[in-house]
Amino acid sequence: MSKYEPLWIWIEENKSENFKMSFEEIEKILGFHIDHSFLQFKKELPEYGFSVKKISMKEQTVAFDKNDD
Repeated sequence: MSKYEPLWIWIEENKSENFKMSFEEIEKILGFHIDHSFLQFKKELPEYGFSVKKISMKEQTVAFDKNDD
């Protein structure tokens, strides 16, 4: 099980469209601070119907896109 799986499951169960989350919101779901490993683990997200569109270090946000079926 990936350390980011709780976030992927939350996204799969709670979102139906493209959206943006703050680092703080993500960290609340995960229970830990996200770090550079997120860049590797984001490759798991398409299995849950979404992908990472953009990570903004300036805004401290991550934009997610729902994959086309």
